[in-house]
Amino acid sequence: MHNLTSIPMPARPIPSHPAGELPPAPRQPQDTGLPLLLLMELLLKVMQQHGLQHLHDLSQHIKLSPALLEELFLVLRKESLVDVRLRGARDGDVSYELTSAGRVRAADALARNLYSGPAPVPIGAYTAQVQAQSVAGLGVTKQRFEQVLVDLAIRRELRDQLGAALNSRRAVMLYGPPGAGKTYLFEQMARLLTGDIAVPHAVEVGGEIIRLYDPLVHRPARAGTGPLQTIDNRQRVDSRWMLCERPVVVTGGELTLEMLDLVFDPRAGYYQAPPHFKANNGLFLVDDLGRQLVTPRQLLNRWLLPMEQRHDYLLLRNGAKFRIPFDSQLFFSTNLPPDEVADDAFLRRIGSKIHVGPVDLDDYRRIVHEACHAYRVHFTDAGFDHLLQHCHRRLDRPLLACYPRDLVSQIADYAAYLGQAPELSAAMLDWAWHNCFATHGIGGPRTMSGPRTLETTS
Repeated sequence: MHNLTSIPMPARPIPSHPAGELPPAPRQPQDTGLPLLLLMELLLKVMQQHGLQHLHDLSQHIKLSPALLEELFLVLRKESLVDVRLRGARDGDVSYELTSAGRVRAADALARNLYSGPAPVPIGAYTAQVQAQSVAGLGVTKQRFEQVLVDLAIRRELRDQLGAALNSRRAVMLYGPPGAGKTYLFEQMARLLTGDIAVPHAVEVGGEIIRLYDPLVHRPARAGTGPLQTIDNRQRVDSRWMLCERPVVVTGGELTLEMLDLVFDPRAGYYQAPPHFKANNGLFLVDDLGRQLVTPRQLLNRWLLPMEQRHDYLLLRNGAKFRIPFDSQLFFSTNLPPDEVADDAFLRRIGSKIHVGPVDLDDYRRIVHEACHAYRVHFTDAGFDHLLQHCHRRLDRPLLACYPRDLVSQIADYAAYLGQAPELSAAMLDWAWHNCFATHGIGGPRTMSGPRTLETTS
């Protein structure tokens, strides 16, 4: 058992800023909310590890203003850790170099912690900002759903269920057969997210550093949707934060309980944030529930506190625990019936249980047509009728949303191999169907000239 001690949160309220805005730049070291020692050692580590000396380059790397760094350099010079190497005629045109004592101090700091990236933000400031740009404020109306997702081929009943679920802060469970499009539907829900958010490069908790910004998760805001990053503006806004689109995080069968905790790198000396930490202010999907190494019950029990209290607790290596906000719309996706995944007590905590099954005939035709357009395969009515009658209905295969893209991509590949124009024809569909489902149930694949070929199965 760990001896848990709580890290106290700041006593005074920490200012936050609405979605779509970056906090103002700190003017003095104390405005950063960070310990002075951490800032000084970070500056020494950057100079030692990256070889940066010019004030402008250091400011760009650490994401703090030149004026603020000059105040830190005054302290470092008093302690004989740095010297002025070169001073130009203009303000800010100055380069510094480490003294022998500074190199020793930098090496000592690097031995404890290799982090030498942008200056972090304190956990209190991060929590306040997450609350200010909460995903809970994103209401979804039927009009907006149909306007944004007009191209989404799903049943009207399913549209209404998804739209209503997004207006709730409660978790959502999508269940249905493999290939029904559960993960695809979740990803499409991201198109309904509005408002860019501020995401810090890193967060500081009790002197420890947690890397939060992840380029695989956090996409920088598109040009024109946020503050222009001019030199003057970079000095007005806090560049320790990045303006990003709301995150969409998907975890699958690889998810373990350990992955939901902080990951400490003993060689680097700092932490990586877990996926639900990175998903704050966005969407989070636990995909393929029931296929993880841990049991669904163990995994779902881990979510009880975040789902009910809207926060979670993480543990540092020294045994201290701290609280992070849990501000994401949580989805579970499973191929199993809900009652096989969790008991009634847990299922009551999930707001919506939404079945995702076969699509309607008109929607299926539309999906096939879109797949043909994407793969440059000529769509024919005769080919589509053959797909319905000779493949789906004859073999009692449901109209699942995944089939068109799988089949049409096979046709495109086979036609390229044969040097023929790809077409949604009976012969090509039979070949693709057999290739996808490894079955001779429709009489075996055909050659492109038409007659059937005889094959034996092993």
